Amino acid sequence: MAASPNFGERRGGVLPSLVVIHYTAMEDCDAARDWLCNPDAEVSAHYLISETGDVHGLVPEDKRAWHAGAGAWGAITDVNSHSIGIELSNTGATPFAAAQMDALEQLLPAILGRWDIPPQGVIGHSDCAPGRKIDPGPRFDWARLARSGLAVQASPVPGARNDAAAFLRDLHRIGYSAGVPGETLLAAFRLRHRPGATGPLRSADCALAADLAQRFGVDPGAPSP
Repeated sequence: MAASPNFGERRGGVLPSLVVIHYTAMEDCDAARDWLCNPDAEVSAHYLISETGDVHGLVPEDKRAWHAGAGAWGAITDVNSHSIGIELSNTGATPFAAAQMDALEQLLPAILGRWDIPPQGVIGHSDCAPGRKIDPGPRFDWARLARSGLAVQASPVPGARNDAAAFLRDLHRIGYSAGVPGETLLAAFRLRHRPGATGPLRSADCALAADLAQRFGVDPGAPSP
C-alpha cells in the first residue's frame, strides 16, 4: 500500500465530521497516487479510488490529510482537520466508472459509521471551496449516494418564491459559508444540486435550498479555529 507523508495531526484534537469528495483531474490513478504521495506536492487524501475500483489508503483516518485547502463549511474553517478526503481518479471530463462508484459506495458506510458522520456531512470539494474548486463536478452521481443514505439530495419545497435574500440565508444554514459573492455560491449549489442550470437565480434554486435548510440547516454560530 502506498502511504503519503503529507499529513499532520488534527488541530485541536477534533474528530472528523465531514467527508469531502474530489476528483484528481489527472490522466490516471498511478499519476494521481504518485502526486499525492510526493512530499514536494504538499497535497494528500485519506483515500484514492481508481477507475477500476481499487481503493488506496494513503493517510490514516485519524490524521489530517491536505486535500481541502482554504475551504469552509458551516462553522468549520479548517476543513482538513474536520474531514476525511476521498479522491476519485477522473479527469473531470468523463463519467465516473461503475466500478469506481461501487467501491465508493462500499467505502463510505464504514467511514460514516466509525466517525458518526451523518449523510449531510458528505460534501463535494466545490461545496466547501465555491469559486475555487468544481470537483467532483456535474458528472458525479450524488443521487446514487443519496439513495443509499450516504449523502443528501434536495426535493423542491412547493410554492417557493424567487427570493435572493432567503436563498442566501438557506445556503448559509446548509453550510455554504465561504466569503464569496452570491453568484459564486449559486454556481456551487447548482453544481451539486441542479447541474446544468445557468442564468440568474430561479425559484427552482430557492425551492431546493429551502428543502435542505428545513431538513438539515443549523445555526452556523461562530467560526471554529
